[in-house]
Amino acid sequence: MKMAAGKAAHQRRCLEALQRKLGHQFGDVDLLIRALTHRSASTERNNERLEYLGDAVLGYVTAAHLHQALAKAPESALTLARAALVKRATLAEVARSLDLGVYLIFGVGELRSGAWRRDSILANALEAVIGAVHEDGGVEAARALVMRLFDDRLEDSAAAAAKDAKSALQEFTQARTVSLPEYRTVQEVGPRHQPCFTVSCEVVQLGLKARADGASRKEAEMRAAAAVLSQIEAGDGPG
Repeated sequence: MKMAAGKAAHQRRCLEALQRKLGHQFGDVDLLIRALTHRSASTERNNERLEYLGDAVLGYVTAAHLHQALAKAPESALTLARAALVKRATLAEVARSLDLGVYLIFGVGELRSGAWRRDSILANALEAVIGAVHEDGGVEAARALVMRLFDDRLEDSAAAAAKDAKSALQEFTQARTVSLPEYRTVQEVGPRHQPCFTVSCEVVQLGLKARADGASRKEAEMRAAAAVLSQIEAGDGPG
């Protein structure tokens, strides 16, 4: 009896610790327990359905953020950025930052095999936790969780997507043996600690030109390149 009570108290403390890490207090803690339960521990009450939901929520939240953060980036750049965010290795990294493997519930065989260390299991469990937060607190709670967990990665991914757009435009012009894109700073406004740059990007021989703003000259150049790529994708330039 005392052993069972001790085990229950330990589980309660673990769940409380994880909720603090997540920044979400569950109204229905059973949802969190299910999100942490691998199929090897229960064929009926495991995290597979919540994983399915969390995968969709994660995809939506990251896509919406990138769509807003990179307003002029082409669809291809957005797709690459989102893929980098939701790939297995990235999800496993985020799961490890929470020590999620420590909280997972396995059957004896999987437990002995060190399943909590596998990228695939950690990634699936993280998606399940996101799904559980969605079920417990709604879409806004799930969105807030994703933004907290992926904060730096979202910004890095957005910057990388813009950088890829600049490289892609250069490759496009080189492949057609036309002049390289020309970047020009149109204006710089705002205080020194919070400047705003406006940069133009022009491919003279293709008759393409666009302007974009950014918090740095480099960021504005990236966004301007993405805008020119969007013109090309829309058919405004030669194929």
